[in-house]
Amino acid sequence: MEGVRVAYTLEQCWHRVPGGTGVAALRTAEAMDGLPDVELIGVAGRHDRLPAEEWRPTIPWRELPIASPWLYEGWLHLNWPRPESVTGAVDLVHATTLIPCPTKRPLIVTLHDLAFLHRPQNFTKHGVRVFNRSLKLIKRWADLVLCCSQSTMDDCVAAGLDADRLRLVPLGVDYEHAGATDIDRVRAMYRLPERYLLFVGTVEPRKNLRRLTRAIRLLDEPLPLVVAGANGWGEAGADVEGDVRFLGFVPKQDLWALYAGAHVFCYPSVHEGYGLPVLEAMAQGTPVVTSSDTATEEAADGAAVLVDPNDTADIARGISEAVSRRAELAGKGRHRVAKATWHKTAEMTVAAYNELV
Repeated sequence: MEGVRVAYTLEQCWHRVPGGTGVAALRTAEAMDGLPDVELIGVAGRHDRLPAEEWRPTIPWRELPIASPWLYEGWLHLNWPRPESVTGAVDLVHATTLIPCPTKRPLIVTLHDLAFLHRPQNFTKHGVRVFNRSLKLIKRWADLVLCCSQSTMDDCVAAGLDADRLRLVPLGVDYEHAGATDIDRVRAMYRLPERYLLFVGTVEPRKNLRRLTRAIRLLDEPLPLVVAGANGWGEAGADVEGDVRFLGFVPKQDLWALYAGAHVFCYPSVHEGYGLPVLEAMAQGTPVVTSSDTATEEAADGAAVLVDPNDTADIARGISEAVSRRAELAGKGRHRVAKATWHKTAEMTVAAYNELV
């Protein structure tokens, strides 16, 4: 068949915190760029600046007449503007976040999680309203919905989406091996101790930092907790206990060494759509503690210590176990990561395109 021409939304790259949806959209696009029979044209609102280099699209993109938040309001309430109005003729439109866009072409939506349905208190009231409106329109508009985990697919079915419209497309993981020289450089740059625990992610309530810091205080040998990630919203970074060091956003060239130098990576989030940081830590041979009965358990695939994220004592138990099993978990983690590639994500995404057209 001839190549599929796709309008591909990238507005989240200009968000203050693009987060995991930004990573997934950009890395999948980069991997698809090397595949035959597909052409992506990025779509975003009109902005007076480029995104930060970390979030800058590598595919060509076109500007719609307005930018977020008005762009999202237009999509959700006015059925305007359509992506194909600036891309020219396309075979389909791919909305790469929960917020769908109106189009007269077939529509694919990537839906990473429905955490707002489980714990609306972990989001702003405005955010919950936007997400609920988005979900309603996805049910009405989307021809196919791509989910990065079985957990998210199950949530979609429970929320009323037809199972025959759902496709499982797990995410890949990108990383560069960090050696001893890199670790020493980053440790000196950020003034880190020889041994530390690590959390990486946007700082927001569902990341469970308060319970994590309380759990660390229960350890026989409490270690400093290093938190790498931009501030999201809420008071997630406040009222934490013990020795906690907030680094803010850390660029990739430093992040790999930060993972590699950590004694244990701690990610007891109460709800995730996938959990890329879990795989990023495993790629550096760092043992991982994460939540059971969530998508991060699925992402870890037997290579992490699992804990109850609502039980402080169990989080402490998990960290102690990870410390005692560091060598074993490092090997299991690297084996797990070898199966998670963006090339595979790209191939499965293109398969969904071809199925639809």
